[in-house]
Amino acid sequence: MTQPISGLPARPPGEAPPTSKLGDQPLSTQQRTVLERLITRLIALTSQQSAGVWAGMKHDLGLKNDAQLLSRHFPAAEQNLNQRLASAQQTHEVRQVVAQLTELLSQGNNRQAVSDFIRQQFGQTALSQLTPDQLKTVLQLLQTNQLTIPQPQQRPATDRPLQPAEHNTLNQMVTKVAAATGESSKLIWQSMLELSGVKTGELIPAKHFNQLMTWLQARQTLSEQPAPTLTSLQAALKQPLDAQEFNALRDYAQQTLQATPQTVLTPAQVQDLLNQVFLRRVERSQDTLDTRYVQPIFNPFTPFIEQMKAMSARPGLMLIAAIVVVILLWIVI
Repeated sequence: MTQPISGLPARPPGEAPPTSKLGDQPLSTQQRTVLERLITRLIALTSQQSAGVWAGMKHDLGLKNDAQLLSRHFPAAEQNLNQRLASAQQTHEVRQVVAQLTELLSQGNNRQAVSDFIRQQFGQTALSQLTPDQLKTVLQLLQTNQLTIPQPQQRPATDRPLQPAEHNTLNQMVTKVAAATGESSKLIWQSMLELSGVKTGELIPAKHFNQLMTWLQARQTLSEQPAPTLTSLQAALKQPLDAQEFNALRDYAQQTLQATPQTVLTPAQVQDLLNQVFLRRVERSQDTLDTRYVQPIFNPFTPFIEQMKAMSARPGLMLIAAIVVVILLWIVI
């Protein structure tokens, strides 16, 4: 009687031994080679290591890290690696585009041009918010000089606020005036803000810098005089009063303060007159008119003169006109 081989189950005579399913076999050499090539390309584009890529792929397939890949896992593994590779390639291309853009943005006014373009075309304010295709569009336009590069927008010096250096200069002068007059620096600054027409906390326009310096210097100079007058006030100004300014200030002093050019002024009167000088000069600078745009005054006699010129060139008409005039005068008289 024949005995079955130890370790194998008994089977009927003539039945072939069972074979394992094809999908349950380990990866073939060809399959592993395909996966390893994909992983090599992926590693070249990223900072990942080979073991990390294998582990990540198995995790995506729902396998344990120590599990063996079988032939039936190959299609899903290949697809997973191809997706990872496509994403890595796109990221690599974006980095290259951004690197080229960064280099170009430092040239001329390209940064402002790109900022304006992406705001108008894509509704974005930063390159990091653009899609890869949008980034490529911006790069191509820059490389081919198709972006309209705006000229630097320079505001007139008088429209800008005080620069830090100008503010510090005024502050130093305020400190000197406070020491000379005994008035607090805060009150002096408040007076300057009111003269400049700005509220507390707002910045003084740079166009008032020179006039404020003149105002402060005159206050310091006059505070050192025991008997300041309108005449000495004029001498204390860095930019002396012209005849028109002096007459206007003299009239103001006489009407408002009942003071003549020789009257000794109080500190409050001195500041009042200096305020008037500041305000009048600021107003005059704003009212300066470009005579190129002044229209000529209408001359009602121009049409009549032109008609007379035309008639003088035709003696017959001139004679008829003279007769008409004589007849009208005879009727009126």
